[in-house]
Amino acid sequence: MNVVAVGGGTGLSTLLRGLKREVGETIKELTAIVTVADSGGSTGKLREIYNIPAPGDIRNCIVALSDSEEVMQDLFQYRFKGDGLEGHAFGNLFLTALSEITGNFLEAVKLTSQILRTRGEIVPSTVESVHIIARFSDGETVEGEEKITEYGKKGNVRIEKIWIDPPDARAPIEAIASIETADLIVFGPGSLFTSIIPNLLIKDIRSAIKRSKARRLYVVNAMTQPGETDNMTAYDHLATLKKFGGIKDIHAVVVNTKMPSGDVLKKYLEEGQEPVVPDVGRIAREGVNVYSDDLIGEQDSYVRHDPERLTDMIVYMAKNEILSGV
Repeated sequence: MNVVAVGGGTGLSTLLRGLKREVGETIKELTAIVTVADSGGSTGKLREIYNIPAPGDIRNCIVALSDSEEVMQDLFQYRFKGDGLEGHAFGNLFLTALSEITGNFLEAVKLTSQILRTRGEIVPSTVESVHIIARFSDGETVEGEEKITEYGKKGNVRIEKIWIDPPDARAPIEAIASIETADLIVFGPGSLFTSIIPNLLIKDIRSAIKRSKARRLYVVNAMTQPGETDNMTAYDHLATLKKFGGIKDIHAVVVNTKMPSGDVLKKYLEEGQEPVVPDVGRIAREGVNVYSDDLIGEQDSYVRHDPERLTDMIVYMAKNEILSGV
């Protein structure tokens, strides 16, 4: 089957790290459509100087799908220290330099993917320099992925509308083609408003998904995110994706049911994050197929979906709903 994964941030790279093992097995072609609206850190600085799409999430996805030697993967994730280059990831600088040399960000992504021998294709959702803008319930309008999240953390406000600038940003033909030939489209895991939905704000992407005959699967986050999804249950995540992303029909949802360990949970609660309530019955009553299990692992005191367990669940879903011919 052909699989398209849509998202960004650590969530998408975690998913890809697991899915790449299935390339050549249950997966014929794997494509990651990645948001390029990030505005923080090394990425944000490079965007200001070179007016390019955000390279950070692209870099992470390339490394996640890479079959190159570990030293090459470590090289692309290396962050410089000291004045001048402090905080910049080598991979971000590499993609920026290659974009300048070729005059084409998409070509830079393709060449970098070849160098790191990725088991799948990475495509930015647009090659234009786009920014996210959100209007909150208090009437405040905030621009920039990082600033939107920070403003939301002030509390007692929710995002009421979200859009991109420029609003008519186009998607690469490679992204459209992969969606149109997909058997399965996976959304998430990842920051709902700043990693997943921005891809769907690209009109070409949204229209192609609506036309596609692929099954649509949403992987709900394991933890809420301060400033974006405070107090939201799994059902709320799904409803928000459909509302703000403009995608009405989601056929299946993957939900984590495992609680983090005591010490890790305490740390998250202190930071305003809590486990997403798996209200699977409410989702199922909407006619959406629910796949739930213990899907998280803990690494360096962070809660993340375990790539292997998540991939097993997605393959199980695909065998039930796609590969069985049902």
